[in-house]
Amino acid sequence: MQFELRGIVALIEVFNVSESIEFYRRTLGFELHQSAGEGSYLGWAWLKRGDIELMLNSMYDPGDEPAIPDAARTAAHRDTTLYIGCPDVERAYEHLRKEGVRVAKPTVAPYGMKQLPFRDPDGYGICLQWPASESSSEAGS
Repeated sequence: MQFELRGIVALIEVFNVSESIEFYRRTLGFELHQSAGEGSYLGWAWLKRGDIELMLNSMYDPGDEPAIPDAARTAAHRDTTLYIGCPDVERAYEHLRKEGVRVAKPTVAPYGMKQLPFRDPDGYGICLQWPASESSSEAGS
């Protein structure tokens, strides 16, 4: 049986939805598409940038939020990485550095992808990548 599928959207749980929205807007240029919550509590958000979509969900129900993130819970996020296509990894590197994101210089993986890995405030991995043979900075060399 065949049926149509269209797209996929990852949903990640975050400590503070508002702060995560700000990070993704400032560092990666996402726009807030939709959000939901009660009063000052923002529990869910749907972000978009072009054909890239990401949903953020609060780890906690309203009134149950601890003062600081649970270190054990955040450590578990280290096994999740969002890979995002980025034709100009070098330019992204410079932008992220200016925004204060802890990021090392891009490297080329053994399988030929030029990659720029870093972490969001909740410890989720983000890797901006593009085939090294096609990357914008190398095309101009």
